[in-house]
Amino acid sequence: MKTEPSDEGASSARTVHFVSLGCAKNQVDTEVMLGVSAAEQYRWVPNPEEADVIVVNTCGFIGPAKQESIDAIVEMAEHRSEGRCEKLVVAGCLSQRYSDDLAKELPEVDHFIGSSDMLKLGPILKSPTPRLNVGNPAHYTMSASDPRLRAGNNFSAYLKLAEGCNRTCSFCAIPSMRGKQRSRSVEDLVQEAKRLVAEGVLELNLISQDTIAYGRDLPGEKRTDLAELLRALGEVQGLRWIRVHYLYPEKLQPQLVALFRDHPKVLPYIDMPLQHVADGVLRSMRRGHGGDRIYRTVEHLREQLEEMIFRTTLIVGHPGESEQDFQELLKFTQWAQFDHLGVFQYSPEEGTRSMDLLAQNVAPAVPQEVIEQRQQELMELQRDISAASMGSRVGQTLEVLVEGTSEESDLLLDGRWWGQAQDVDGKVILTNGMPDLGSFQRATVTHATDYDLIADLERTESGERAANRISLPTIP
Repeated sequence: MKTEPSDEGASSARTVHFVSLGCAKNQVDTEVMLGVSAAEQYRWVPNPEEADVIVVNTCGFIGPAKQESIDAIVEMAEHRSEGRCEKLVVAGCLSQRYSDDLAKELPEVDHFIGSSDMLKLGPILKSPTPRLNVGNPAHYTMSASDPRLRAGNNFSAYLKLAEGCNRTCSFCAIPSMRGKQRSRSVEDLVQEAKRLVAEGVLELNLISQDTIAYGRDLPGEKRTDLAELLRALGEVQGLRWIRVHYLYPEKLQPQLVALFRDHPKVLPYIDMPLQHVADGVLRSMRRGHGGDRIYRTVEHLREQLEEMIFRTTLIVGHPGESEQDFQELLKFTQWAQFDHLGVFQYSPEEGTRSMDLLAQNVAPAVPQEVIEQRQQELMELQRDISAASMGSRVGQTLEVLVEGTSEESDLLLDGRWWGQAQDVDGKVILTNGMPDLGSFQRATVTHATDYDLIADLERTESGERAANRISLPTIP
């Protein structure tokens, strides 16, 4: 794959700049739009000042993400009014959710497309099209035939298994922006995985809104499950690591747990957003289970997966969350000893049941200062847990995927061992040696910080460090 054209004719090529916000699923959408723009002979440029077209792929999940999207649009609009930019396009969830309001408030934006309208960028680049072109998200499911030009890491890629979600969590507006779940077929996903591996990908990160439910929505004989998909992806030659993200906390099938435990490519890395553990809060969140199931699920996985790495996310400040509920969450976090943890502040979202609880005074709002204090307290607890976990790795020899020059120094390299996921976890800083980028190397951990490891490579006969095999754009 090639993301930048040769010098010949490059100066006269039309140019496009992307700003991609939000989750990994949004990144895949942006990569599809990168592919669309490349098919229309547009050259990606890293600086918006150089772009004829600017595309902002927005996030509309929670309040801070929405504000970040608005700020990015306003910033890019300056290039539309004062610079080279001829078209400013706003895409993604925020556009899907608030297209009419945005169109009124942001006259400088030329086109609005929604969360499932990535392929509509082609007509926008070619000719005049309607300003508001936001479609029904249920009418689109990504496929291996869609153009896609990856961004960022050469050796790791996200594989999006499905669009939308069938859950009814009371705090979440995703179904209204993305529609009901629509799984891709096993064959289609394997086809894309083979293409990604041919481009140099060694690690696949499987994502969707509700990955544990993959395949259940497919009709008749096409109905499948995550275990079947993992077995099929495990047959792809050249693929080394398969990591699964966003498992809903329900009882996992024995055959799925066995794959995490025994399959040489399926990593025992469990990413399961639990959100809370207090029964009353879980009931208010409409999670479909109580805290006992969560305790049993975590305990069962630790019994079955001796080498498991566990990542989760929690929400503090949901309407009605009492101090007792929060103390229970602290106690649970101390008990669970998660390897990686993210803590989000509750964000009231229009059209959700949680927002209705507030509006109807059914559940009291938690004061913002209390929400912030609870988030800080949880993260301080997790920092100590993470530091102890990282410290326990000192002296261990790990297999590390070498990714590139370290941000710390040009004399160091960055990598990850399998217990660190792309973009969301820490890294392994390699202090010696010149291994090829994209190679797997054995390294002994010598030091640890709260979230990162520092390691020495085992001595090998490897020669000079190789340059990246392909040049990928880095999207803000």
